Amino acid sequence: MLTNPRADRVRSVAALSRRSARERAGLFVAEGPQSVREAVRFRPEAIRDLYVTAEAGERHTEIVDAATAAGVHVHECTPEVLAAMSDTDAPQGLLAVCRVLTSTLADVLARRPRLLVVLAHVRDPGNAGTVLRGADAAGADAVIVSEASVDVFSPKVVRSTAGSLFHVPVVTGLPVPQILAELAGAGITRLAADGAGTRLLPEVDLTRPHAWVMGNEAWGLPQPLREACDEVVRVPIFGHAESLNLAMAATVCLYASALAQHPAG
Repeated sequence: MLTNPRADRVRSVAALSRRSARERAGLFVAEGPQSVREAVRFRPEAIRDLYVTAEAGERHTEIVDAATAAGVHVHECTPEVLAAMSDTDAPQGLLAVCRVLTSTLADVLARRPRLLVVLAHVRDPGNAGTVLRGADAAGADAVIVSEASVDVFSPKVVRSTAGSLFHVPVVTGLPVPQILAELAGAGITRLAADGAGTRLLPEVDLTRPHAWVMGNEAWGLPQPLREACDEVVRVPIFGHAESLNLAMAATVCLYASALAQHPAG
């Protein structure tokens, strides 16, 4: 039983809320029953330690039992210790310290993907996490997050993925021009999603292997990046809304792709 909120172990876990600490340690935190459950189910080998309060352990016995069976180190702690480790105001009694999960673009392309998402300089944690969650739901093969984008292993992004971070391969840290060049070399059509698009979403062939390229929430995709893509596509708006935000537009595009590639549902 861990009882001291000021213990070195507790401080080291709490420090993972900072990007610099995550990068040094190669670790990140997943909090709450949903994220922890998906980590245990899909990537137990990535979990270094699982911390659980007595109350949460009784409420979520299936998660704790599955983690124990998978060889995860499970530590019981007091609510005060878990609160000191947590990045949230109302922790839910379960916190996993996980090894950073990354794939290489070469590995992703070697699997001959049919649907990819590229986040180009996306900075908002909620939008990034929601796009990753939508990519998972739509059956995307991977999410590629460019350099200068938000850290997908930050607590806010991890929470907003609702566990999808443990389902979908994620590639990080590459410059956008390199990403686009390697996609082209693999024969993957690059579709820039942008309000300035000359093609409407229903007009685009989504049955071929393709990648949706999504830009920054505030300024979208710069013209050089739009020109580097094969097509620039916009989602039609039939009402009076000026635009859709990144996460909404990405979800619409991803489901259009999913329906085109899985016509029988």
